[in-house]
Parts: sequence; C-alpha cells; structure tokens
Amino acid sequence: MDDSSTPEKHDEHGADWYRTLVEEVNDLATVVDTDGTITYVSPAVTRILGYEPDELVGREGYEFVHPDDRERNVEAVETVLSNPSESETVEVRFRHADGSWCWIEATMRNRLDDGVDGILLSSRDITERKEYEADARELAEEYEALLNNVEDAIFLIDVVEVDDGIRFEFERLSPSYERQTGLTTDEVRGQTPRDVFGDEQGAKLEANYHRCVNTGKPISYQEELRVDEGARFWQTKLAPGVTDDEITRLVGITRNVTDRVERERRLRQQNERLDEFASVISHDLRNPLNVAQSRATLLAEQAESEHLAPLLESLDRMEAIVEDTLALARQGDTIGETEPISLTNLVGKCWAGVDTDDATIEIVDETTIQGDPDRLRHVFENLFRNAVEHGSTGNWTSSDDAVEHGGSDVTVRVGSHGEQGIYVEDDGVGIPADEREDVFEPGYSSASGGTGFGLPIVKRIVEAHGWELSLTDGTDGGVRFEFEMAEQGVV
Repeated sequence: MDDSSTPEKHDEHGADWYRTLVEEVNDLATVVDTDGTITYVSPAVTRILGYEPDELVGREGYEFVHPDDRERNVEAVETVLSNPSESETVEVRFRHADGSWCWIEATMRNRLDDGVDGILLSSRDITERKEYEADARELAEEYEALLNNVEDAIFLIDVVEVDDGIRFEFERLSPSYERQTGLTTDEVRGQTPRDVFGDEQGAKLEANYHRCVNTGKPISYQEELRVDEGARFWQTKLAPGVTDDEITRLVGITRNVTDRVERERRLRQQNERLDEFASVISHDLRNPLNVAQSRATLLAEQAESEHLAPLLESLDRMEAIVEDTLALARQGDTIGETEPISLTNLVGKCWAGVDTDDATIEIVDETTIQGDPDRLRHVFENLFRNAVEHGSTGNWTSSDDAVEHGGSDVTVRVGSHGEQGIYVEDDGVGIPADEREDVFEPGYSSASGGTGFGLPIVKRIVEAHGWELSLTDGTDGGVRFEFEMAEQGVV
C-alpha cells in the first residue's frame, strides 16, 4: 500500500505544500492560533519588518499592533473565527524592528480545515500607499478649503472625448462662482457652455477652452460674459489637468473686473476729451495768440505807448498758460513703460534746462529710480523752477521779511528719503502750512505772473507712477517735497 494515500501522509504533504508556498511568495505569511499567538512566520518578515522569524514566533501578534488599531484587528479575527468560509482584510500599523510604525494590509482566513492549525494571514507593506492616501486627503482638504473660501470664482470643466472631437462639460462651481453668477453646480453639471450661456457666448467660451487644450499650457485672457449689469467682464486664468498624459479637465479661476473695465472706458473717454481740448488750445487758440504777439511786437517797434508793455506781458502770460495747460492735459493718469534712471543724470539734465540764475544744486545721494524719464523731467524742472522763482521773490508769503530773505542764491538739494523714496528741497522762504494743500490745485499761484499749473503737473506725474507726494519744511527752512515710491520705485 502506498503510504502517500494514508490520511496522515495526506495531511503531511498538505502542510509541506503550504509551507513551500508561503516561503516562496513575496507577501508575508503568518499563522496565529485562536489566542493570537504567532506560530509561524515566513522568511519575508525579515525583508518587510526587519525581524528574524524566531523573534516573533511564540509571541502575541497584538503586542506589535498599534494601540489605536488593536480593536479593529481583534474584530477581524473574531469575524474569521465565526465564519470559517469567509476571509477578512484589515489595515493596521505594525511595529517595525527599528521601532517605527509601518502600515500592513493583512488578509485573514481560517485554515483549520486545510492542514494549517490556526488563522493564516497574508500580509503586505502598504506604508507608501497609506502615505500617498494621507497626502491625497490633505491635498483634497486644502483643495476644498480653497474652493469654498477663495474670493475669486473657480470652475471645473470636464474634457470629454466624443466621435467628432471633444466636448466641454461643467463639473463643479465654487461657492464664490455661484454667488457671483447665480448659477449652481447642480444646475450646470454635465452641461456644455452653449447649454448654459447660449450659442453665441458659449461658442466664445469654448474657443478659449480649445485654445488651452491645444497649447497644453495655462492661458490668461479677459472675456465678456454677461451675467447681469454688475458682472459682465471677467479676467480668467485657465489651466489643463492631465491624467495619463491626456488632458481630462480644465481648471478655471476668474475674477469679476466689470468695475475696472468700465472705469478704464471712462478714463479713455476723458483722455479723448482732453486730447480734443488740447487740440483746440494747440491750434485754435495758439495761432491767433501768436498773431497777436507778432502784431504787438511790431507795434512796439513803430510807436511808443504805456499800454504796450502790459499788453506784451499779458500775451506772454497767455502763452505760458497755454503751454502749461497742454502739459497738464497730456500727462494722463497712468505710466506705460518704465526704465532704471540715474537720479544724478536726470537731475543734471533738468537743472541745465532751467534758468537758475545764481541758485545752486546739491545731489546728496546717488541712486537709481524706476520710472518714465521724459515724464519725470517735467517733475524736476518744475520743482527747480518753482524753487528758484519763489525763493528769489519770497512770494509764498506777503511779509516783508520773506522778501528780504529771498534771493537768487537759493540752494536746492536732491537725495534719498527712507528706504523707498527721494526728496527735493530748498532753503528758500518755504510755503506756509495753510497753503500747502492749495498749491497742488490747478491755477493756484502766489507768484506774480505764475500760471499755477507747475505743481499740479508735478503731482499728476508722481501719482501716475503710483507714488505718493507730500510737502513739508526743508532742512534749512524752505520747502521739501518727498516722494514715497512703490516697491520697485528705487532700484
């Protein structure tokens, strides 16, 4: 009789077969009895957990399980014991030989009827997967927080492949998007832009979506999407979402810029009217003014009259007003291209372009500023002219003392102010505190023959650069103009 056919030999061969299987597979195989004591551990335990098999055999497996996971582990064991035909999978943290915790996924099966005494556990290390899942959860939580709290409107578009190309379908709208448009996720989910906004507006939206898909890169654009009178123009950024090298989603962030667009339109209209005004002054007023000046000059050569000098002076004043009015009208409220400018070079050119009499200039600091050099020449030339004219006449005040202390030998200083600023000051008679706000109003002047446009032009150009202008006392008397610049003002 063949010994292998006896029940004893059959059980022995079955046990050998299981032992060979668990020793060869990559997963960790463990056998525990009904009390949880480890009776067998496959050699893979060394690679996965850092233990030698002998270190675990005879010990209770629960003591290696993280305290927070033991109850879940016990429940899985009890389920397997009460249902021999069922398997149970549980994820627990298991103490590594180096003392750290790693995640183990264990599938349990009651094998008492298959030649293995106790519960057979097939386990694998899933630490990387759990860390990935934890990162994914954290990212999802951050994503939800961003989606629910950001003020900009966010929308998600699914990119769906169809027979004739791709179709764009709304997937989700952020609460901010819903508030600003009146649309909801439930209303638009699965709908195309044409379904939601109509054929005309939908086609324009889809054109930008196609552009983002075709370039495969984020794009930014301004679009017109009429939701209501207060939400019509939007500044949108669109980015592709890639899965398995395919663009499957578009993420859009958009901001309602209707107020800004309408304000820019009003500014353009104002600038157009200013241009028209400047053209009228330049052509319709300057031409007859030049004729009048020429005739008055010829008359002065041919005859003597006490009225000719005041007449010529008035005509010259009219010409100065025309020039300053043109300059003020053409400065605009914004600055286009800027460049680094040496303050020393700029001040030198501007000082040379002004009739300074016996006045002197001192450049206290050498620095570089970022701005429009042509526009800033108006600033410094006007300030230098202002210092020389008012410093030499004392006309900022009506007191005799100011006249006595005025003179053409005024000193003008230019230097750095704080971390992001510069100043221009003189040691002249100064400006009374109660007049410092008025001097920036067009037409205001305390000097005889002044047009009153010099300092308003200075303020217009400074503010167009995004800077702040303030006026205070000079270091040695006189007046000091301080420019507080934007972050990139001083290079």
